[in-house]
Amino acid sequence: QVQLVESGGGLVQAGGSLRLSCAPSGRTFSRYAMGWFRQAPGKEREFVAAISRSGGRMDYADSVKGRFTVSRDNAKNTVFLQMNSLKPEDTAVYYCAASTLSSIHSTASIDYWGQGTQVTVSS
Repeated sequence: QVQLVESGGGLVQAGGSLRLSCAPSGRTFSRYAMGWFRQAPGKEREFVAAISRSGGRMDYADSVKGRFTVSRDNAKNTVFLQMNSLKPEDTAVYYCAASTLSSIHSTASIDYWGQGTQVTVSS
């Protein structure tokens, strides 16, 4: 069992930045590809970004490319999502996710979810 704990959400003005962190429990962090999803009110949970086990490959949703950066530190068992140039449409609950699969663009591929952290971008 892996427990994921997110932190770093909050309220920010449009154009601002936030950095989310996710710290999985256990010593098997490097076995999992890690990702970030988000869910806005009334909408389905959607893929945001993912990073491979080694950290050598990153994937992004088109809506965040060039603005968000996902990274991981396997020595510190932490994955990050740096969010720059935030827009009001980025407002959502952001979820950290872990998967034993190499491709984690869909919610069906996720083995473990965090509890979510709220990100609110004001205009």
